Amino acid sequence: MSSNAIETTQQPLATDNATGTCCRFCGSRNLRSFVDLGMSPLCQTHIKPEQLNNMEPFYPLHALVCEDCRLVQLDEFVAPDDIFSEYAYFSSFSDSWVAHAERYVVKMCDELSLDSNSQVMEIASNDGYLLQHFVKRQVPVLGIEPAANIAEAAREKGIRTTVRFFGDDTAREIVAEYGHADLLLGNNVLAHVPDLNGFVAGMKIVLAEHGTITMEFPHLYRQMESNQFDTIYHEHISYFSFIVVERVFAAHGLTLFDVEELPTHGGSLRIYARHQDDESRPLTDRLKALRQRELDDGLDTMARYHQFADQVKRTRWNIMRFFVEAKEAGKKVVGYGAPGKGNTLLNYCGVQKDFLEFTVDRNPYKQGTYTPGTHIPILAPEVIADAKPDYIFILPWNLKEEITQSLAYTREWGCQFVIPIPEIEVI
Repeated sequence: MSSNAIETTQQPLATDNATGTCCRFCGSRNLRSFVDLGMSPLCQTHIKPEQLNNMEPFYPLHALVCEDCRLVQLDEFVAPDDIFSEYAYFSSFSDSWVAHAERYVVKMCDELSLDSNSQVMEIASNDGYLLQHFVKRQVPVLGIEPAANIAEAAREKGIRTTVRFFGDDTAREIVAEYGHADLLLGNNVLAHVPDLNGFVAGMKIVLAEHGTITMEFPHLYRQMESNQFDTIYHEHISYFSFIVVERVFAAHGLTLFDVEELPTHGGSLRIYARHQDDESRPLTDRLKALRQRELDDGLDTMARYHQFADQVKRTRWNIMRFFVEAKEAGKKVVGYGAPGKGNTLLNYCGVQKDFLEFTVDRNPYKQGTYTPGTHIPILAPEVIADAKPDYIFILPWNLKEEITQSLAYTREWGCQFVIPIPEIEVI
């Protein structure tokens, strides 16, 4: 690990470390500000009509970086049970994400020769969007999902699912009940874990002797490069570069032997891990190349992290300028989607329903509710045809191709799409 000293101009941590704030990986109290997005509500706590006049809790959304290990992280203000026991995000409502999952299943079945004698486990398996493709191939599966409402949707698809939070204690229970996993996977879950060390230790417990772990998560390198500040929200507790996640896994006896760079979520990594003493799969050249690229870019130095906050401020000003100018010109702007990232953007930029009349979402679970904090109505996509807006502001910008194609009919009245990240663009 690099021991680069903090520059004298670096702002001290806003929270006094005497309160107990420490790195969730290495335990260091040397945490420094990465970006401060102010106060924000929980991004998936959508407001029902009868709750509009109730007090709504807001929490600091201040990302910190550890001076010793370089993990970017948030303080934990809300227990996981309060966030994930009932959840509003159903993966199956994104066609492109389901297709991405199916391609992954084909790849892993071919590469690992998975069959009816294998066992695949997915942590945070959601509504079975991915495991359903293994089931079609008659590969035994187990979904591990903390949200009971989402687990029930998976069971209705015939996917064996257990409702529990994953950790080292849970891992021992799972092995006792179901055995080990030949393939253990998790997509967009690693960032959500408060007990990072317990979670990774649990994966080692569950993994079969010659098994494979794959994890997908947004790549911090891409987040910083493309000003993706909206991917920071309370449900995402940790933000990983490759060099950091490699350290985390190595600390628990797991070796990363391969990595893929993916376009999903604005740029993600899919890491491949094995037991440290399983030397049958050497480190790939692309893994070594990515590690070196991050080092060359300065991701192991504190100076690189100091640049991000200024980038974010400039992006915020440009987004606010668009809404003000559209309003002054008498234009109608509506939103598409109500994702977690969208709620960070709306709250940080101060966009309420005087700027954004409503947003739409395919998920019936969200329809008829309001966005947290900003209280913008969330409606069904069909209302766009009647509203005939001048602009559609795409909040899940990572799905812009899928969304613009589905809304191509809006071009008939001259509607344009607004993509906010990496810099606001009207197309």
